[in-house]
Amino acid sequence: MKTAIVTDSNSGIFGSEARALGIHVVPMPIIIDGHTFYENENLTAGDFYDALISGRDTGSSQPSPASLFDIWDVALQDADELVYIPMSSGLSGSCNTATALSDEYENKVQVVDNHRISVTLRGAVNHACKLAAEGKSALEIKEILEEDSRRSSIYLAVETLKYFKKTGRITPTTALIGDILSIKPILYSDGDTFEAVAKVRGLSKARQALIDMIKRDREEKFKDYPDKDIWIMGSGSFVDKADAESWLKEVTEAFPGYDIMYDPLSLSIACHTGPNAFGAGIMLKH
Repeated sequence: MKTAIVTDSNSGIFGSEARALGIHVVPMPIIIDGHTFYENENLTAGDFYDALISGRDTGSSQPSPASLFDIWDVALQDADELVYIPMSSGLSGSCNTATALSDEYENKVQVVDNHRISVTLRGAVNHACKLAAEGKSALEIKEILEEDSRRSSIYLAVETLKYFKKTGRITPTTALIGDILSIKPILYSDGDTFEAVAKVRGLSKARQALIDMIKRDREEKFKDYPDKDIWIMGSGSFVDKADAESWLKEVTEAFPGYDIMYDPLSLSIACHTGPNAFGAGIMLKH
């Protein structure tokens, strides 16, 4: 029995990489001034950030049922069943919608809600591909990924909370934090929402705070695992490529000997974070 793997573009997987992995990717709609665009199809990151910074009405949406059905049907042409791994149900309604739509497929479609976003979602997709290659069924893969769901951490520093406040993807307590000049809120996500866990002044302190939090989680939450079983992750919604390179260099130097995974934040997340946010994460490698 062959099991296909499907995810959405929040994973940061597109085009040639998806084809190399043998998976299918559902594009997440990006809305600008009422018009629908798709990342890496008819919308570049540069054009998106230009729209965001200039104050145009931007946001994200969930894939349409027709879009899901089309991609699932294509995947099932060459497979007996499929696993769909969308972004966390806590940050998008797409997971719950997909779960309801999967009833049309009589157990051939298993929808995973493992509370992953961005680079941690990419990690879950890689894990699913490995499990499928080992001959696991769609239901077995779903159960394994959901059991593993909380074995990750993501921390994020943002320039301003105004984009999060607009989209409602932060807790009410965090939303009360005012935007104060040079104060960087540090947010934590378990995949369901974002909550402020610290406030620091200035870029360098924000970067160090993220690194310190990942080191703390390595020593506490992931203490039972050897270094070889750990991914350290960096990400960002940087407008300037040099800033992204600088952040990756800092993360790499802070964790010598670890495998480092870096991805730009997908535009469906950058809608909430705003430009020049940056993050770090840790998760188990499979």
